[in-house]
Order: sequence, then C-alpha cells, then structure tokens
Amino acid sequence: MKKQLVLILSLVLSLTFVLSACGEKKDTSDGAKEVTLKIGATAVPHAEILEHVKAQLAKEGVNLEIKVFTDYVLPNTQLSEKALDANFFQHAPYLEDQNTTRNLKLVSVAGIHIEPFGLYSTTIKKLDELEEGAKIAIPNNATNSGRALALLEKAGIIKLKDGVGINGTVKDIVENKNNIKITELEAAMLPRILSEVDLAAINTNYALEAKLVPTKDALFLEDKDSPYVNILVAREDNKSSEALQKLIKALQSDDVKNFINEKYQGAVVPAF
Repeated sequence: MKKQLVLILSLVLSLTFVLSACGEKKDTSDGAKEVTLKIGATAVPHAEILEHVKAQLAKEGVNLEIKVFTDYVLPNTQLSEKALDANFFQHAPYLEDQNTTRNLKLVSVAGIHIEPFGLYSTTIKKLDELEEGAKIAIPNNATNSGRALALLEKAGIIKLKDGVGINGTVKDIVENKNNIKITELEAAMLPRILSEVDLAAINTNYALEAKLVPTKDALFLEDKDSPYVNILVAREDNKSSEALQKLIKALQSDDVKNFINEKYQGAVVPAF
C-alpha cells in the first residue's frame, strides 16, 4: 500500500511539474518576459527595415507585429486609438499637420532615415523636354504637396511666392513659364498614373514599391540633406516603454545603417 501511495504521489508531482512548465511564459536570455509590439508601416522601405530587426528583437523579448498600410491616414488614427503601439512611415512636417488637422497627440520618438523626393516621367528623359501645357501630378496632402512644389521650383519649372518654402500651395505659384497643369492626387496613386502625365512628384517609398530606382529613374531628386527625416512615432503614454526603447536601439544600430546603405543604394539614407 505504501509503495502504491509513493508511486501515485510521484506521478502527481511529475504531472504537476509538466503542466507548470507548459503554462509558464518563456523568459528571454536577459530574463524579460516577451512583449508584443504592434507597428504600422508602409511596405517599402519601412516594413522591410522592421522585418530586418524582427529576429534580433525576438531575442530581446519583443515580438514585433508589423501591420502594412497603403495610405498615410490610418497608421496615425489607429495609433491614436491604441490599435497600434507605434508607426513608422512619415516625416515630422506631416506628423505636425496630422496632429493639428485631426486633433491627435502623437509624438516623434526617433529619426531613422531620409527618402529623397523625386520627379519621375515615362514620356520625357530630361526636364527641359517639358512642353507647353505639360501635365504634372503631385501628392494632395498638405505637407507633401508643398514639398513637391518646392522641388518643382528648385528644378526651375515654377517659381513660388517669396518666403512660402515647403508650405506653398498651387495658389502661391507666381511664375509658370510653360503653363504647366498641376493635378493633386493621393500619393499612393502617383506611380500608377505615371504614364498618364508628363511628370510626377513621387514619395520614395511609393517609387520603390513601383520598382523605380530613385537614383537612376528620377529626373530630379532632393538633396541628401533633406529635412524630411522619416520618424518612429508613438503616443505620450507609451513613448518611454521598454519594448519601444529596444526597437529604437535596433533601428538606430550600425546593422540597420549597413542594411539601408546596401539594400537601397542611396534611395534611402540613414539619418543617425
């Protein structure tokens, strides 16, 4: 009888140990519990860069869940509504505009890279080939349309009212020697309608998605000292979280710098 009781007790203890081990949350090598971090990003290059650091973050206890967006509005609204923990797709002027126009309270937590804005065409090979009444498409959101107009001015295609800089609108055009026609469209659409216009000002992430190589295909490209640094964005309530700090450290590492330089060949430039 005693032997049977000992055997039963031994089996019970063994089973308890197994069940306990199965139900325990796995610790990482540094003793931290695994945390899921939901990040909204546009596909190229943002999601690609995030995918590059995913394995390293997993070792540090951060499960990076990347949600890819094709527009510039939902990543911010979903972050504000706490459906996301952070997003990675925009520059500071756009964030400032969205915070103001949509009454958001989002904050920049790190600068990662610069994507030089470019002018593209499938109908001409040089800007001086633009004819009278040429059709030019630019993004329709406030910050990127102003950026596009400033680029068109720098390329010598138009002249803007003095002092407007990147805040200019089509109403601020004071000189248009070729009488070009400017159409404002959703930024993501511009690569798709490139064959329907003479020139388009396209954000680099959308150019890359369309298999355009900015350093080769753009007829005119922003300088590498562009102020439009792409940033990682969070909320005030979570900007200092441990998981987010680990992501920032990973994104600003030499490994990511090398990845960006090798993969994008100047189309994307590290900003750290």
